[in-house]
Amino acid sequence: MDGGITQAIPLSNDEELFAESARHAALPQELFQLGELDVLYDDSSATLWTFMNPDGRPSFTPPMLHDFERWQELIPVGFGDGAVPLRYLVLGSRAPDVFCFGGDLALFEQLIRNRDREALVHYGHRCCAILDRNIRSLGLPMLTIGLVQGAALGGGFEALLSFDFIVAERTATFGLPEIMFGLFPGMGAHALLSRKIGSAAAERLILSNETYTAEQMYELGIVHELAEPGDGLNACRQFIKKSERRHAGLVGSRRAMKRAWNLELAELNRITEMWADTALELREQDLKVMNRLVAAQARLAERIAAA
Repeated sequence: MDGGITQAIPLSNDEELFAESARHAALPQELFQLGELDVLYDDSSATLWTFMNPDGRPSFTPPMLHDFERWQELIPVGFGDGAVPLRYLVLGSRAPDVFCFGGDLALFEQLIRNRDREALVHYGHRCCAILDRNIRSLGLPMLTIGLVQGAALGGGFEALLSFDFIVAERTATFGLPEIMFGLFPGMGAHALLSRKIGSAAAERLILSNETYTAEQMYELGIVHELAEPGDGLNACRQFIKKSERRHAGLVGSRRAMKRAWNLELAELNRITEMWADTALELREQDLKVMNRLVAAQARLAERIAAA
């Protein structure tokens, strides 16, 4: 993975040092100290780069969700009118060959075995609230970009659907595997895919249990820019550069599209409640399949940690 972004703010000469340092000082410092999110601000393009850096499995565990909640709370505090400018928000991943595997399957298995519907719904509602805030760009006039340099599966794919644009390396993969253990994606896939590509195509994708390439997602209109392997970060920079001249139009167009979607948080929450009810109907053989996936994710996390 390209490690080209290493500083919170790039410094070019002594005359700019004071202004850039002052801007950085105006930002909530907790934003740059989150445990599982690496956050970096590029003053030259007014871009906030964020990379998931999971402690363990590259999934949306409760600690990861907590960091995303704080991330979303802190960004409007430091950026916006009369504050530090923010024109682009980018989310990528530090996990080699993985964007995100999505929901915390180990937690799901435990809650299902305990018949804890309330906790399943609570987890789903947290995810939906994060998704909804991202769809609304945190109320800021910015463009959101998902940078995919590996596997985006389940909730990881769903999360990407809430971004304005997706830049993906050609080796990236996408999929919704929930149907293989008798479940369905419950945090945005139905609502967003049906609006983006139509209900028939959305259902075919959701029920297929297939892994899709970045090129296939590009043909569907889900991915907006393709990059060569290892060049995703540079491709994202180039996408930002070419978008700068038409930034206002792009922001306005995305707002208009989201208005046409007529997607409210209540719809997302209701679907995740249906997901929780379905989860409680899973059989032992379904939970064993889920457990095998958890074990595979854990082995991958161990390899990542060793590397």
